Amino acid sequence: MALPCGILLDVKNRPRAVLATACGTHFVHDGFSDILYIFLPLWASEFRLGFAQVGLIRTAYSGGMASFQIPAGLLAERWGERRLLAAGTAVTACGFIAAGMWAGSFASLLGLLLLAGLGSGVQHPLSSSIVSKAYETGARRAALGTYNFSGDLGKIAASAIVAFAATVIGWRATSAAAGTVGILAALAVLLILARLAAGGSAAPEEARAARGSGNGWGIRDPRGFRALAAIGMIDNATRTGLLTFLPFALIAKGSTVAGVGTALALVFAGGALGKFVCGLVAEKVGVIRTVVLTEAATTVGILAVLAAPLPVALAILLPLGIALNGTSSVLYATVADLVTTDRRSRAYGLYYTLAIGASSSAPTVYGFLSDAVGVTATLVTVALVVLVTIPLCLALRAAIAEPARA
Repeated sequence: MALPCGILLDVKNRPRAVLATACGTHFVHDGFSDILYIFLPLWASEFRLGFAQVGLIRTAYSGGMASFQIPAGLLAERWGERRLLAAGTAVTACGFIAAGMWAGSFASLLGLLLLAGLGSGVQHPLSSSIVSKAYETGARRAALGTYNFSGDLGKIAASAIVAFAATVIGWRATSAAAGTVGILAALAVLLILARLAAGGSAAPEEARAARGSGNGWGIRDPRGFRALAAIGMIDNATRTGLLTFLPFALIAKGSTVAGVGTALALVFAGGALGKFVCGLVAEKVGVIRTVVLTEAATTVGILAVLAAPLPVALAILLPLGIALNGTSSVLYATVADLVTTDRRSRAYGLYYTLAIGASSSAPTVYGFLSDAVGVTATLVTVALVVLVTIPLCLALRAAIAEPARA
């Protein structure tokens, strides 16, 4: 089909191009989010921070991200995903540039990272919505799985590159350089999606229909959605809590900052593999059994890392990453099964608000706990809390069976 911009794309190739653009955006945003784990020990040293303050930094970024999920989904129905996605990416990038150039205290660093997190709040709901629309009649679950996988690639690449760069040129120059890459990415997103005629503003009649339709969030099964959201909240809180304080546990075992970057890259590599593997496992044994398996394996993996010496702990991180991140891909794809098509942007916004909101509060809560009882005891608590997801799976079982029978 001929697009208005003059680029010729057939029906088969256009969804792939939209997916590739969304994947690139996810790559950049997840890279921004997870280089914080590299910077946290450096900030703790430079600004003389306690564990509670370290957790608050992570909370500021994740909290900003969580708070803009729903507004982003609602604004996208009027203005379109494309402009918001590019603008949010640029805001996040500017936050990292400013942090590298001007952050001189804990308070200024906190404010700049809150701003960066707000910008990043557009990425998950809008990219998920764009991909879902592009694959409305195609392999949507596989497309969303690919989209989720791309974020882990960003985590792997950014962690390794930033850990090396921070040891050579310092965290400030590294942060500013990462922000510059983000500005270029924002421009690319805007131009490419415009050429693909994707993510534009809704037609007036479509906007009026959306505002006038019932069931404001588009949730077809409230009980199932609540169970899904609760599992997602615990899963995200576990992941963020572990990754925030894992560097400190590894340093206590004798690791260097560069070694921490390598360790996190192993976790993220496992996570990328997990999103692929868990998708296959879910097809074979079902979503519920897959979630139970991965969450139980996460608990065992965290406890094993804490008990093992550094070389053995590093060897465990790859399989731990498979379990730690694999669950999320299964959960994200299930959101679309529980909501109506016309409200998908805001429903994804609601889900991500709850999930990322839980992950944003976890570092502060676990930071206070770490100050009180130590990092090791805190990570044991993180490992045990994730087991709460297992009984929640019983409430989700009936809900996810309904789309399959329809």
